[in-house]
Amino acid sequence: MRTGAQCIVDGLGQLGVERVFGVPGESFLGVLDALVDAPGIEFVTTRHESGAGFMAVADGKLTGRPGVAFVTRGPGAMNAAIALHVAQQDSVPMVMFVGQIATDTRGREAFQEMDYRAVFGSVAKWVTEIDDAARVPELLARAFATATAGRPGPVVLALPEDMQTQEVAAPATLAPALRPEIAAPEPLVAEAAALLAQAERPLVVVGGGRWSQEAAHELRALAERCGLPVAAEFRCQDHIDNNAACYAGDMGLGMAPYLRAAVAEADVVLALGARLGEVPSDGYSLFDIPTPRQALIHVLPEPAEIGRVYAPRLGIVADATTFLGQLAPRLEGMAADPARMHELHRQSVAGRDFPPAPGSLDMSDVVRAIDADHAGRAIVANGAGNYSVWVHKLFTYASYPSQLAPVSGAMGFGVPAAIAAAFRAPDRPVFCFAGDGCFLMTGQELATAVRHRLRVVFLVVNNGMLGTIRMHQERHFPGRVSATELTNPDFADYARAFGAAGEVVERTEQAAPAIEAALRRDGPTVIELRVDPEALTPRQTLSAVRGTS
Repeated sequence: MRTGAQCIVDGLGQLGVERVFGVPGESFLGVLDALVDAPGIEFVTTRHESGAGFMAVADGKLTGRPGVAFVTRGPGAMNAAIALHVAQQDSVPMVMFVGQIATDTRGREAFQEMDYRAVFGSVAKWVTEIDDAARVPELLARAFATATAGRPGPVVLALPEDMQTQEVAAPATLAPALRPEIAAPEPLVAEAAALLAQAERPLVVVGGGRWSQEAAHELRALAERCGLPVAAEFRCQDHIDNNAACYAGDMGLGMAPYLRAAVAEADVVLALGARLGEVPSDGYSLFDIPTPRQALIHVLPEPAEIGRVYAPRLGIVADATTFLGQLAPRLEGMAADPARMHELHRQSVAGRDFPPAPGSLDMSDVVRAIDADHAGRAIVANGAGNYSVWVHKLFTYASYPSQLAPVSGAMGFGVPAAIAAAFRAPDRPVFCFAGDGCFLMTGQELATAVRHRLRVVFLVVNNGMLGTIRMHQERHFPGRVSATELTNPDFADYARAFGAAGEVVERTEQAAPAIEAALRRDGPTVIELRVDPEALTPRQTLSAVRGTS
């Protein structure tokens, strides 16, 4: 006989789960007890449920398998809700377990009671409660399969307290969840190949989940052989080696004019896993709705996503990776204009030249120093804010996975994501970039990094304000600053208070030595980068934005 909680823990082990993230709560005490007898599953205690959720999302990004979080009912679940939104918008497999009230008190608005189906139904692929311990294996298997099937995303399983202590016969062993490959019908592959072979200005756009380093290599080989330029969706730059001759740049915020023109002028666009949402479509302006003027070949693993916004010339339900293997043999001998491909790559490289920044510390040189020594091996995490523009434009994402950045634009993501990366890849350098506003949203997770002696370099870009919102204020309401100024601690002292190392860098020449010293330490380091508030973006100063409003 096994309790429901023991069945859950047994099932997680059988499904290949090695690590879960969470904040302990009385609503899942049964599971916490069962974990004592499961040394193969590490429970990482975080300091806030948002941190636990973000770590699970980052783990899912890194492995392609569902990241797992455990949070308590009510307040704990709501604290973790932000991670569900990130997992949804970023197409990341995740399973979040939420403690729940006992079944015999349901419907009375008992202490911290919530209807999770109603609350999370719009941001999760599936939400259910496990009322019967005998069904634990069935529902666990379904949860992990659902999280990875089609377009990956989050699943929520609520665990009533009495179910966790209910005893049932020991269930059958679960098999690790396998993600089925989705192949395209060969006639559609042939039609896609014909469209690309006849194109004069083709463009490939890559993004979304269900990606791999093998797929990145295969796409590069195919694109360079056929003269196909490849652009990456917002915060999906690690889907293709940025050094590759086929790399045309990133379709992110502030898209470069040359790339915007290339997308608009393309006659055939092959979107591989890319949804072509608001950011990569430049506010839905680059592709006409509902029918794009470009011949759009839209390859997605989720049927419901095809035609949701755009009516493609060809809608193909398939894994991008599987489709590439089918497409490559049919493009033997294709030779689009390689000059166009090389010119777009040249412009992507030229776009990394930025004018000197105001002040004594230039963020461009800081990112270039990290890129020069660690591109190809490092994992770089960030949250949201203007500071991330330097990272996205100047760091060379040369391998997959190496970019942990929220497509959803969630602040606070970088710190927990970097911690998850250090757990998953202890042999790789891990850097977290965070603004002063972004860092303090989840900065308490520094305690988690210290507890586990994780080698993470946290670079806090301190300009004393919420820079992105200040930029919008100056653009639309020049000179009328409201609510965007910040009062900050000394971030180096803050780090030392947790037991981490702390450094303050105020001049460009101090940055590289501080970073290399941090990488030699056995544990985390916070480096506060004190930048001039005028250095708003790589190409715009605060005064210039105000003056052109």
